[in-house]
Amino acid sequence: QVHLVESGGGLVQPGGSLRLSCAASGSIFSSNAMGWYRQAPGKQREWVATITSGGSTKYADSVKGRFTISRDNAKNTVYLQMNGLKSEDTAVYYCNAKTPRFEYYWGQGTQVTVSS
Repeated sequence: QVHLVESGGGLVQPGGSLRLSCAASGSIFSSNAMGWYRQAPGKQREWVATITSGGSTKYADSVKGRFTISRDNAKNTVYLQMNGLKSEDTAVYYCNAKTPRFEYYWGQGTQVTVSS
């Protein structure tokens, strides 16, 4: 079992920045691939970024060049640095963990609102 807790969401103006954090417990964090997803009102949840256990990263085209995913295995935490935020980035952001046994876990989500 993996327990994930996101934090760092909030209200930010267009062009601003936020850093989301996801603290994990209950498994060997360093072995898990970690990801961020988001869900805007009335839309399906969509993938944002992934970081593997080895540190390789991938991004959705919509956030490439603006968002950076990183991990600190000593702190069992994954981060999402979001720069150049746009109104279309407004969503609930969810942390995801995929274990080596292909078990998937989700956090409760944190709201990000980009508005002037």
